[in-house]
Amino acid sequence: MNKQIELQDLGYKDYKDTWDYQEALFKGIVDAKIKNRREETALKTKNYFLFVTHPHVYTLGKSGDLSNLLLNEAQLAEKGASFYKINRGGDITYHGPGQIVGYPILDLENFFTDIHKYLRFLEEMIILTLAEYGLKAERSPGETGVWLDVGTPFARKICAMGVRASRWVTMHGFALNVNANLGYFDNIIPCGIRGKAVTSLNVELAQKTVDEVEVKEKLLKHFKALFEAEFV
Repeated sequence: MNKQIELQDLGYKDYKDTWDYQEALFKGIVDAKIKNRREETALKTKNYFLFVTHPHVYTLGKSGDLSNLLLNEAQLAEKGASFYKINRGGDITYHGPGQIVGYPILDLENFFTDIHKYLRFLEEMIILTLAEYGLKAERSPGETGVWLDVGTPFARKICAMGVRASRWVTMHGFALNVNANLGYFDNIIPCGIRGKAVTSLNVELAQKTVDEVEVKEKLLKHFKALFEAEFV
């Protein structure tokens, strides 16, 4: 069991380049697991946690509906945004500046073999972080991610999630709106859910900007405690 996680902050990076990088790290872990099984070796499998900010991009999960993207190719180009169909769960979402995106690429056999628990821990990390800013964030039954004012007409999503897992290895992750331009969400039906608003931490705190480095530190603190992990 290896509970060490290599932390990498990729900064501002193109979505497709980051996706390819994720795939390479993911494959390295899976290949090590296959080798261990076939050759009865005992190679330690690695774990990674990537932070990144993407240029404006819309991504559609494998179970998503393309009609939830409300722009054509010309309109996407006009807004300086790109679009990708990808291999995570979930429907359509937006990534862009002012949003903290986290991609844990973990061998869950180093922690626990339960995808449901994994998603709940990711949500809990966000909920605990937002509590430090005085916000009562919650889960919304049947809707992955983290929300505010669940069960009211003012329900709004602050963090989207979508993961892929194979052989207990994870990729993709979460996108927390911290200083996000919420206008970009008007071009999609976020996560395929009609009539639900989206929000950002700076909006909720009535601040022009929130310190993203500080938010990342809080996220890592809670992730480390929940997963009983060590960052290197």
